[in-house]
Amino acid sequence: MPRKGIMSPRLKEEIAKELGFYDVVQREGWGGIKARDAGNMVKRAIEMAERASNEQDHNK
Repeated sequence: MPRKGIMSPRLKEEIAKELGFYDVVQREGWGGIKARDAGNMVKRAIEMAERASNEQDHNK
């Protein structure tokens, strides 16, 4: 049974564009990206979440 994604489709597309492999996603779907690209996408999402959390803590 496939797991439901945690990242929204919009966020995934935004990160894929930023990292330069969105063209592959458009042509082949998410299954067409390289494992390295998927890992970099997760790493970038974690960085974004940590930054948002730190900003939230700073604004308290």
